[in-house]
Amino acid sequence: MTDLNALAAAIADRLVAAGQTVAVAESSSGGLVSAALLAVPGASKYYLGGAVVYTPRARVLLMDIPREAVAGMRSASEPYALLLARTARERFGATWGLSETGAAGPAGNPYGDAAGHTCVAVSGPMEAVVTIETGEADRAANMQAFAAAALGLLQRALES
Repeated sequence: MTDLNALAAAIADRLVAAGQTVAVAESSSGGLVSAALLAVPGASKYYLGGAVVYTPRARVLLMDIPREAVAGMRSASEPYALLLARTARERFGATWGLSETGAAGPAGNPYGDAAGHTCVAVSGPMEAVVTIETGEADRAANMQAFAAAALGLLQRALES
């Protein structure tokens, strides 16, 4: 978590300096993205909220994304990650929405994605989405890698 905290601290500095905010929708990282952002003192200046959207039911209850909006879309895909990031940004009224959705392991998911597969997205003044494949089946290590990938994507977006 130490590496995540250092990354989150750098992000916090940029968000505060720019007067910007972030909201998070994460899945296989299990809340690590939000935990890292909230571990930085003064998080209430930039962190508006987040959700662990781990199941289709959570997607509806926590993000208010109906089944029709994801028809034909796999949950661990770039289009779905971007939808989550956009929805988080819009629902919380944040400058940035950040999302992660994947398969931590040790097995893959029902959609054919191997353990270590995730998609991360950022939506705000610019949008980006990236697919990550760790090639590992270690659940905890993948969760850390997924969170680091999401935070890294947000950091790059803030620098652009």
